[in-house]
Amino acid sequence: MDERGRRFEQLVAPHLGAAFNFARWLTHNDHDAQDIVQDASLRALRFLDGLRGEDARPWLLGIVRNATWSWLQANRPSELTAREDDGEPQVPAPSSDEPETSAIRRAEARLLNEAITALPPPLREVIVLRELEDLAYRQIAHIAGIPIGTVMSRLARARRLLSQSVKVIEAAADRQGAR
Repeated sequence: MDERGRRFEQLVAPHLGAAFNFARWLTHNDHDAQDIVQDASLRALRFLDGLRGEDARPWLLGIVRNATWSWLQANRPSELTAREDDGEPQVPAPSSDEPETSAIRRAEARLLNEAITALPPPLREVIVLRELEDLAYRQIAHIAGIPIGTVMSRLARARRLLSQSVKVIEAAADRQGAR
């Protein structure tokens, strides 16, 4: 393995799981996410000299984001025209020794998955980067190519919509349980 390959393995490869999760949230499809991450990995290897510093995670997620948007534009352009005010990966439920607690947490995780999936791509993107990938606002702004203020407003809208969606889903579940 040459120096570039070693550098890729050391700096980029540890973040391929995060890259896959991000692409999966944006595409709602494991196979499509795998294809996108493969393409993004090749781009990352090709442009590895452009990586500044040792924190490859935001850099790689930026490449994945661009690859995903390009893929969506070519394969599902209707998804990109969704309004911001309007994805199915799974958020793992925390483990517990109590079966009842575990069941409740799985149900809550399912509700959250449904609510995140329902967000339009621009809002889903920032909420996943912030809440699931734990990136700073500045990193999200850099990855998405938007001002920090836009990151903040999209996060606020996404959180508001998530809250509303969870309430609607819970109400529907309550109605189902009452039948």
